Amino acid sequence: METMRAAVFKEVGKIVVEDRPIPQIASPEDAIVKVKLAGVCGSDLHWYRGHQKIPADFIPGHEFVGTVAAVGDGVKTVKPGDDVVTPFTTQCGECFYCKRQQTSRCEKSLLFGNRSHGIGIDGGQAEYVKVPFADTTLVLSPESVRPELLVLMSDIFPTGYFCASRYLKNMPRSEAEESVVVVVGCGPVGICAIAAALTWCPTVYAVDLVPERLAEAEKIGAKALLLDESVEATIKAATNGRGADVVLEVVGNHDAMQLSLAMVRPFGYISCVGVYLGNYTFSGPTLHAKNMTIAWGRCPVKGIFQESLDCLAKVQDKVGFLCDLHMPLEDASQAYEIFNQRKAHKIILDMP
Repeated sequence: METMRAAVFKEVGKIVVEDRPIPQIASPEDAIVKVKLAGVCGSDLHWYRGHQKIPADFIPGHEFVGTVAAVGDGVKTVKPGDDVVTPFTTQCGECFYCKRQQTSRCEKSLLFGNRSHGIGIDGGQAEYVKVPFADTTLVLSPESVRPELLVLMSDIFPTGYFCASRYLKNMPRSEAEESVVVVVGCGPVGICAIAAALTWCPTVYAVDLVPERLAEAEKIGAKALLLDESVEATIKAATNGRGADVVLEVVGNHDAMQLSLAMVRPFGYISCVGVYLGNYTFSGPTLHAKNMTIAWGRCPVKGIFQESLDCLAKVQDKVGFLCDLHMPLEDASQAYEIFNQRKAHKIILDMP
């Protein structure tokens, strides 16, 4: 049996690179992709740190681009030799949700690189990966974005765009331009959310506790606010006491949500894409008094692929630094250690 090199999760805090069988076509709808680049993402840290309980011995990686190596008999839209991008979930293309472009909730959805909730399959931090529902999952690599940035289209850029666009794209242009937006969290998804939000409105505040992240947010046009007790007061002062029109919460924890609730104005909006594994506690009187609208949830990457790609094409020079640090697959263990210590915005693994 032919083998490949793959990063494998062994236990909390431990990734090893070892030989694994090359995946094979098992269904007429499958494709095998020869991976070129794979990203290490913030949501990978949930199981790496032990906050999310995941069985060992799986191949992580839900952000990857590559070339089609083989396809099943039922695959019609891609062929061997095609360069492709893969959203972080599969989608069948036929269910209630897929027909409404709500692809992240496809009834047959599978999540690459995460064996949680019984819907996970091996991911792309390996030389090869099997992609079920290839026709409705794989996207031919577009020419509008530099090839080295396409890995962002698997997850973090569409997710940041989704967070920002939920409300801003549906506002009258003049209202969006006059809005005050606050982004809570300046990790990679936060940077993408900031870049997307700035295409609608010029006033975007960025909140984080890491000065280096705030510096990057400031470089792309945000107003930086170090997380401390004065953040809420600063936003109130900047809006004549009202509060933020739109808050984008990309951290995914209780404190970030409470700060978002404090900053948003009455009849304002909170968009939350942070993956939180705990429980939120809300004050009923606060919710009633705010009259705000809150939305959570996983980004439907395939459903909004083209519109988020169009946005990335406009801002790629702002977010391109996220893909600056490349490491070989064989150094995946070190890459996870660096990423876990917040010494890099993102790490791209180069395949052999």
